[in-house]
Amino acid sequence: RKMISSLEILFENDDLVAINKPHGLLVHWTKLDRYATEFALQILRDQIDQEVHPCHRLDRKTSGVLLFAKSKDVLSVVRKEFEENRVKKTYHALVRGFTDDEIHIDYDLTENNKTQQAITDLVTLDRFEIELPHGEFETSRYSLVKLNPKTGRYHQLRKHMAHLRHPILGDRPHGCNKQNKLWKEKFGMTSMLLCAKELDFTFEKEQIHIKANYSKVFKSTLEQLKKG
Repeated sequence: RKMISSLEILFENDDLVAINKPHGLLVHWTKLDRYATEFALQILRDQIDQEVHPCHRLDRKTSGVLLFAKSKDVLSVVRKEFEENRVKKTYHALVRGFTDDEIHIDYDLTENNKTQQAITDLVTLDRFEIELPHGEFETSRYSLVKLNPKTGRYHQLRKHMAHLRHPILGDRPHGCNKQNKLWKEKFGMTSMLLCAKELDFTFEKEQIHIKANYSKVFKSTLEQLKKG
């Protein structure tokens, strides 16, 4: 994988900057992947020549809107907005199977022996059936869904979609290994198709709306599905 020299900036003012994070890029160094050499934090800091602090988490495998504060003071203000669920987060995902038009998911999640309420609202944006045989089926079905998490649990969307038996394409470990293998062999697709599409929040009385385009792989997979 070639090194990333610069990131797409989606929004910037004196206090905040948001990027369109690529799939596979870590936000910052973590013990979970001590061999990674690239991080959104360092690339952005060098790019705008300014200190930056991530305001929220985004999985390595997820692409899309990632917000940074340009100072510790701004960081504490914005983090509070996230912690108190005053930031509207909108994700898009490509999932296995046909999902219902709308689903309110209220399914507790356990992390480090601690069980917490987790809520996600789902709206189906599109459904596809393609001539891709697997198992005893002649075709494969998929849905494009919009997900609004109302809580911020670890891997919440990935776990909620797995719970509904509509796992996100390319998700490991929560996804469907057979589907992931099928897409890898047939289309060379190894990314997880989850995109942090929009962020809406208020900062210093200003309503801020940030939107990201799909990554190349998300776009090309969507085109593949539309072609059938």
